[in-house]
Amino acid sequence: MDSTAYSMQYQQRLLLTMLLTLLYFAASVLSETSIPTQNMSHKERAELREEARDMFYHAYHAYMENAYPADELMPLSCKGRYRGVTPSRGDMDDILGNFSMTLVDTLDTLVLLGDFAEFEHAVKLVIRDVQFDSDIIVSVFETNIRMVGGLLSAHILSEYIQKQADVMHWYKGELLEMARELGYRLLPAFNTSTGIPHARVNLRQGMKDPLLKKSRETCTACAGTILLEFAALSRLTGDPIFEVRAHAAMDSLWKLRHRGSDLMGTVLNVHSGDWVRRDSGVGAGIDSYYEYLFKSYVLLGDDKYLARFNRHYNAVMKYVSEGPMLLDVLMHRPHAKSRNFMDSLLAFWPGLQVLSGDLKPAVQTHEMLYQVMQMHTLIPEAFTVDFQIHWGQHHLRPEFIESTYFLYRATGDHHYLQVGKRALKTLQQYAKVACGYAAVNDVRTGKHEDRMDSFVLSETFKYLFLLFSDPQDLIINVDEFVFTTEAHLLPLSIAQLGNATFSFRQSDEHNVLDFMRTCPSSNKLFPEKVRKPLRNFITGSCPRTTTGKRLSALDFQASNADHLRAVYDMGITMVSLGDGKVRLFHSFYNAKSHDEGEMGLQFMQEMLELTKTQGMGQLAQLQAVAYTSDTDSQDWIALMAGPSHFSPELIGENFVEGDIVMATPLRACDAKLQNAEEVRGKIMVAERGDCTFVSKARLAQAAGATALIVCDNVPGSSGETQPMFAMSGDGNDDVHIPVVFMYSQEFTKLQAVMQRRPQLRVRIMQMVEFKRWQLAKNAHQNETTTTVKTVSGTESSSGSGSGSTVTASVTPKKNPDNKEEL
Repeated sequence: MDSTAYSMQYQQRLLLTMLLTLLYFAASVLSETSIPTQNMSHKERAELREEARDMFYHAYHAYMENAYPADELMPLSCKGRYRGVTPSRGDMDDILGNFSMTLVDTLDTLVLLGDFAEFEHAVKLVIRDVQFDSDIIVSVFETNIRMVGGLLSAHILSEYIQKQADVMHWYKGELLEMARELGYRLLPAFNTSTGIPHARVNLRQGMKDPLLKKSRETCTACAGTILLEFAALSRLTGDPIFEVRAHAAMDSLWKLRHRGSDLMGTVLNVHSGDWVRRDSGVGAGIDSYYEYLFKSYVLLGDDKYLARFNRHYNAVMKYVSEGPMLLDVLMHRPHAKSRNFMDSLLAFWPGLQVLSGDLKPAVQTHEMLYQVMQMHTLIPEAFTVDFQIHWGQHHLRPEFIESTYFLYRATGDHHYLQVGKRALKTLQQYAKVACGYAAVNDVRTGKHEDRMDSFVLSETFKYLFLLFSDPQDLIINVDEFVFTTEAHLLPLSIAQLGNATFSFRQSDEHNVLDFMRTCPSSNKLFPEKVRKPLRNFITGSCPRTTTGKRLSALDFQASNADHLRAVYDMGITMVSLGDGKVRLFHSFYNAKSHDEGEMGLQFMQEMLELTKTQGMGQLAQLQAVAYTSDTDSQDWIALMAGPSHFSPELIGENFVEGDIVMATPLRACDAKLQNAEEVRGKIMVAERGDCTFVSKARLAQAAGATALIVCDNVPGSSGETQPMFAMSGDGNDDVHIPVVFMYSQEFTKLQAVMQRRPQLRVRIMQMVEFKRWQLAKNAHQNETTTTVKTVSGTESSSGSGSGSTVTASVTPKKNPDNKEEL
């Protein structure tokens, strides 16, 4: 690129920065004159900044004193998590590489805190102790954003404070050389026919590792969150290969968008480019792809990324956005919702909207998320469209605090300082433990999990500290940097280091409209005016018959108090039958009005249809563990189970039947079973934990078992409150016996029967086949009382009689229950 072209481009990017700064200032002035939010004093803000600093050091010292050089701290055990030493957590451990990840990920936070002495000490430790020549399979995505990004940011800041603070004169670019070495170890993952990288790579063997030979799938975010780090690596080392590969991957992903909707799916085949999952949203599996499109434009000045981001952004706002909510759709059928819940990762979206200049929807979505937080104390990992908990975990994620920080920077509204204060105090109350900060296993119970991800130090506490800091409190001007998705700092000056141009040229893929995003006028802004109509958004969000909007059976949630009140007004009463069963009765005489009585009748008719149709669809991927209610009975009971990716799938009329026996030892992780003779020819039961699912399956198969049931090791877990999943393997297809997974509440019921009947015989089959059998039997019953069992194990019957009473089942929309009864 010649100097004139670069100068013009750099001036354009500086102009963009100036415009954003003016927007911040204008909104800030407005906030001071029109925002009723209680302003936070300088004194309180300084106290919160220091409390955020103390939080960081509480976690940092806990890691350094009890876990280093491990990748992560286990705050409840107060020891380090090592790959291959600590009991495996399956795919979750792909982030670990035995390369002191938490320290590398945390280095630049120490600089922002102004702790040059500890930063220098930590850099020396990393140079001395960290190495990458390990026979370990790691996530390409996580290793790039945490390790490569952490090393690059620390290198840049090392040179920065050499000049600004006159320290670290011994440093000669060692961290950059480490980043280059790690980058080369990731490059084999890019050897695909599409140029889109594999999800995993072996640090020593590359893709030659036998466990990776059948690697095919990756997520959109996994493949599309490489360019910032790889471009910086190329421009700092002078080696173009990293940036070339990352640009090629982004180009290939762009070509795979759905041309009609401009949306992306979430999972794809890296060799064929075919979509494996076509769900499209802004949360898990796709989130940081959108983030890196926009930030690649800001960091590198390449217009094509702005054009692509705007095309995607317009599609998201057209199809995915529903007011403050962001609901996944199908990329090829964008008017069809693909799920009824949102995950907490989408909390980054308002921050990205702020950076792109679209403030109004950013305020709206952030307010919705804040109300979810107030409702459940901590934002759960996933929540339904009526804001009930879908997944109850809280991993101390930074995304909501990140968006709070950017909204405060953009508006100056002290509301966001108050939000940040609440987030900080909540973490102090519910996550702080003696040895760091522990993730919360379930926000309903507050039970902790022995987990503290590296992003807690790298992002969560960093954004809290920045939120309560004034520019003069910081030793660097953060406006001169781009934050990566892991909150690592890359300077805007990186653009001038390039010796090649990747700048956009007009083509038929883009037109002038792709660049015409407009910022809302700050004169009409806000943010209070935007938040005010949403103040009771969550508490008033559930459909109520008094508003004229009828509650449908599809939307009904038995755990929702407003829904229960609505069906009561429609003349519907409930009777608990035990074991999770609820019978619904409808009577016009009990309805609040004639119209609501009609609504109630329609609701009951929908519920009956739902038990027959929707239940079958939900069951399609589920397995059943069935047994007779007693020795002489022909009545069968079925408990819900999940399939596996690595074993034969029981579909259609295929099933396995046999006596059931518990493994000894129960975890089935030893070299040989102690009761191998007893297991032969039977269905074996093993408990989850200590080794992978597929390892247990191979042990059961070697002992001659005909099938394996893996029961959960988390007390109280249930398919009623948690989504069923398919167990993953390691890429080898050497398991030939069926393997299914049962949550603990479901297995407890099976275990109780085993204790009464030592010779219990069970049948493992596809749940939908069990349902078809069930429905066929029901069809022959008396026409006056037809019993239909649903996925959730509830009953429904319809009959005529006094008061036009109709009985139907409660079919919660979220997850199927665990019991099927004939």
